[in-house]
Amino acid sequence: MRSLVRRKMSRVGNKILQIPEGLTVNIAGSDLSVSGQKGALEHHVAEGITVMIVDNQIKVARRDNSKMQRSLHGTTTRVIENLLAGLSAGFSRKLEFKGVGFTILVEGNKMQMRLGYSHPVILEIPEGLTVTVVKSSIVVEGIDKVAVGAFAAKIREIKKPEVYKGKGIRYKEEIIKKKAGKAAQSASS
Repeated sequence: MRSLVRRKMSRVGNKILQIPEGLTVNIAGSDLSVSGQKGALEHHVAEGITVMIVDNQIKVARRDNSKMQRSLHGTTTRVIENLLAGLSAGFSRKLEFKGVGFTILVEGNKMQMRLGYSHPVILEIPEGLTVTVVKSSIVVEGIDKVAVGAFAAKIREIKKPEVYKGKGIRYKEEIIKKKAGKAAQSASS
Protein backbone atom coordinates (compact mmCIF):
# COMPACT_ATOMS: atom_id res chain seq x y z
CA MET A 1 0.00 0.00 0.00
CA ARG A 2 1.28 3.43 -0.93
CA SER A 3 2.15 5.82 1.81
CA LEU A 4 -0.16 8.79 2.18
CA VAL A 5 2.57 10.92 3.72
CA ARG A 6 3.28 13.93 1.56
CA ARG A 7 6.84 14.74 0.65
CA LYS A 8 7.84 18.09 2.05
CA MET A 9 10.99 18.86 0.17
CA SER A 10 11.60 21.22 -2.69
CA ARG A 11 14.21 20.30 -5.25
CA VAL A 12 14.23 23.79 -6.72
CA GLY A 13 14.03 25.58 -3.36
CA ASN A 14 16.85 23.58 -1.77
CA LYS A 15 19.23 24.22 -4.67
CA ILE A 16 22.41 25.97 -3.55
CA LEU A 17 23.32 28.83 -5.90
CA GLN A 18 26.93 29.68 -6.65
CA ILE A 19 27.64 33.41 -7.00
CA PRO A 20 29.47 33.95 -10.33
CA GLU A 21 32.80 35.79 -10.43
CA GLY A 22 32.41 39.56 -10.65
CA LEU A 23 28.96 39.79 -9.04
CA THR A 24 28.23 41.14 -5.56
CA VAL A 25 25.12 40.14 -3.62
CA ASN A 26 23.84 42.21 -0.69
CA ILE A 27 20.97 41.46 1.68
CA ALA A 28 19.37 44.34 3.59
CA GLY A 29 16.39 43.13 5.62
CA SER A 30 14.04 41.54 3.10
CA ASP A 31 15.62 43.20 0.04
CA LEU A 32 18.22 41.39 -2.03
CA SER A 33 20.37 43.29 -4.53
CA VAL A 34 22.77 41.87 -7.10
CA SER A 35 25.22 44.08 -8.99
CA GLY A 36 27.89 43.51 -11.60
CA GLN A 37 29.41 45.01 -14.74
CA LYS A 38 26.14 44.83 -16.70
CA GLY A 39 24.10 46.65 -14.05
CA ALA A 40 22.14 45.98 -10.88
CA LEU A 41 18.89 44.16 -10.09
CA GLU A 42 16.82 43.97 -6.91
CA HIS A 43 14.27 41.54 -5.48
CA HIS A 44 12.03 41.84 -2.42
CA VAL A 45 12.06 38.52 -0.56
CA ALA A 46 8.63 37.41 0.71
CA GLU A 47 7.86 37.14 4.42
CA GLY A 48 8.85 33.79 5.90
CA ILE A 49 11.62 33.15 3.37
CA THR A 50 15.22 33.69 4.47
CA VAL A 51 18.20 34.12 2.15
CA MET A 52 21.69 33.39 3.48
CA ILE A 53 25.10 33.93 1.87
CA VAL A 54 27.81 31.52 3.04
CA ASP A 55 31.17 30.98 1.29
CA ASN A 56 30.13 32.65 -2.01
CA GLN A 57 26.97 30.51 -2.12
CA ILE A 58 23.31 31.48 -1.68
CA LYS A 59 20.93 29.26 0.31
CA VAL A 60 17.19 29.91 0.55
CA ALA A 61 15.14 28.53 3.46
CA ARG A 62 11.48 28.70 4.48
CA ARG A 63 9.84 29.24 7.87
CA ASP A 64 7.39 26.30 7.78
CA ASN A 65 5.81 23.73 5.47
CA SER A 66 2.58 25.56 4.64
CA LYS A 67 1.50 25.48 1.01
CA MET A 68 2.26 29.18 0.53
CA GLN A 69 5.77 28.89 2.04
CA ARG A 70 6.58 25.83 -0.09
CA SER A 71 5.57 27.63 -3.28
CA LEU A 72 7.47 30.81 -2.36
CA HIS A 73 10.57 28.76 -1.48
CA GLY A 74 11.06 27.43 -5.00
CA THR A 75 9.96 30.67 -6.66
CA THR A 76 12.43 32.77 -4.66
CA THR A 77 15.30 30.42 -5.49
CA ARG A 78 14.44 30.54 -9.20
CA VAL A 79 14.14 34.35 -9.20
CA ILE A 80 17.55 34.72 -7.53
CA GLU A 81 19.02 32.25 -10.03
CA ASN A 82 17.61 34.39 -12.88
CA LEU A 83 19.10 37.55 -11.34
CA LEU A 84 22.55 35.92 -11.22
CA ALA A 85 22.24 34.54 -14.78
CA GLY A 86 20.99 37.86 -16.17
CA LEU A 87 23.87 39.87 -14.73
CA SER A 88 26.51 37.34 -15.75
CA ALA A 89 25.33 36.24 -19.22
CA GLY A 90 22.11 38.14 -19.99
CA PHE A 91 18.89 36.92 -21.59
CA SER A 92 17.66 37.08 -25.17
CA ARG A 93 14.45 36.23 -26.99
CA LYS A 94 14.36 35.74 -30.76
CA LEU A 95 11.37 36.42 -32.99
CA GLU A 96 10.78 36.10 -36.74
CA PHE A 97 8.44 38.06 -38.98
CA LYS A 98 7.03 36.91 -42.30
CA GLY A 99 4.81 38.76 -44.75
CA VAL A 100 4.89 40.67 -48.02
CA GLY A 101 6.18 44.19 -47.41
CA PHE A 102 6.76 43.68 -43.67
CA THR A 103 9.61 45.87 -42.46
CA ILE A 104 10.86 46.68 -38.97
CA LEU A 105 13.34 49.47 -38.20
CA VAL A 106 14.98 50.36 -34.88
CA GLU A 107 15.83 54.05 -34.45
CA GLY A 108 17.14 55.08 -31.05
CA ASN A 109 14.69 53.79 -28.45
CA LYS A 110 11.78 53.28 -30.87
CA MET A 111 10.75 50.43 -33.16
CA GLN A 112 8.87 51.34 -36.32
CA MET A 113 6.98 48.39 -37.81
CA ARG A 114 5.16 48.21 -41.12
CA LEU A 115 3.10 45.04 -40.86
CA GLY A 116 0.34 45.42 -43.44
CA TYR A 117 -1.74 47.90 -41.47
CA SER A 118 -2.73 51.29 -42.94
CA HIS A 119 -0.27 52.97 -40.57
CA PRO A 120 3.15 52.12 -39.12
CA VAL A 121 3.13 50.75 -35.57
CA ILE A 122 5.63 52.51 -33.29
CA LEU A 123 6.77 50.85 -30.06
CA GLU A 124 9.02 52.44 -27.46
CA ILE A 125 11.82 50.12 -26.32
CA PRO A 126 11.96 49.93 -22.50
CA GLU A 127 15.10 51.14 -20.76
CA GLY A 128 17.63 48.35 -20.18
CA LEU A 129 16.67 46.37 -23.29
CA THR A 130 18.34 46.32 -26.69
CA VAL A 131 16.55 45.30 -29.86
CA THR A 132 18.31 44.36 -33.09
CA VAL A 133 16.72 43.49 -36.42
CA VAL A 134 18.59 41.41 -38.99
CA LYS A 135 16.74 40.49 -42.21
CA SER A 136 13.52 38.86 -40.95
CA SER A 137 14.48 38.24 -37.32
CA ILE A 138 14.21 40.35 -34.17
CA VAL A 139 16.43 39.83 -31.11
CA VAL A 140 15.42 41.32 -27.75
CA GLU A 141 18.27 41.30 -25.17
CA GLY A 142 18.60 42.46 -21.58
CA ILE A 143 19.57 41.51 -18.02
CA ASP A 144 16.02 41.16 -16.64
CA LYS A 145 14.34 37.93 -17.81
CA VAL A 146 10.83 39.22 -17.07
CA ALA A 147 11.34 42.47 -19.03
CA VAL A 148 12.83 40.62 -22.02
CA GLY A 149 9.96 38.12 -22.12
CA ALA A 150 7.27 40.77 -21.64
CA PHE A 151 8.58 43.01 -24.43
CA ALA A 152 8.97 40.05 -26.82
CA ALA A 153 5.35 39.08 -26.08
CA LYS A 154 4.25 42.68 -26.71
CA ILE A 155 5.98 42.64 -30.12
CA ARG A 156 4.35 39.31 -31.03
CA GLU A 157 0.93 40.57 -29.91
CA ILE A 158 0.97 43.33 -32.57
CA LYS A 159 0.71 40.86 -35.46
CA LYS A 160 0.16 37.27 -34.31
CA PRO A 161 0.95 34.59 -36.89
CA GLU A 162 -2.08 33.51 -38.86
CA VAL A 163 -2.71 29.83 -39.55
CA TYR A 164 -3.30 29.86 -43.31
CA LYS A 165 -0.09 31.39 -44.71
CA GLY A 166 1.94 31.81 -41.52
CA LYS A 167 2.21 35.60 -41.92
CA GLY A 168 2.92 37.60 -38.79
CA ILE A 169 5.41 37.70 -35.92
CA ARG A 170 6.29 34.51 -34.06
CA TYR A 171 8.93 33.22 -31.67
CA LYS A 172 11.91 31.58 -33.38
CA GLU A 173 11.17 28.15 -31.84
CA GLU A 174 7.37 28.43 -32.25
CA ILE A 175 5.72 25.98 -34.64
CA ILE A 176 2.57 27.14 -36.43
CA LYS A 177 0.27 24.36 -37.61
CA LYS A 178 -1.08 25.55 -40.93
CA LYS A 179 -4.71 24.96 -41.91
CA ALA A 180 -5.89 24.12 -45.39
CA GLY A 181 -7.73 26.98 -47.09
CA LYS A 182 -11.26 26.86 -48.55
CA ALA A 183 -10.00 25.85 -52.01
CA ALA A 184 -8.05 22.90 -50.58
CA GLN A 185 -11.02 21.77 -48.47
CA SER A 186 -13.52 21.83 -51.36
CA ALA A 187 -11.11 20.00 -53.70
CA SER A 188 -10.65 17.12 -51.26
CA SER A 189 -14.39 16.53 -50.69
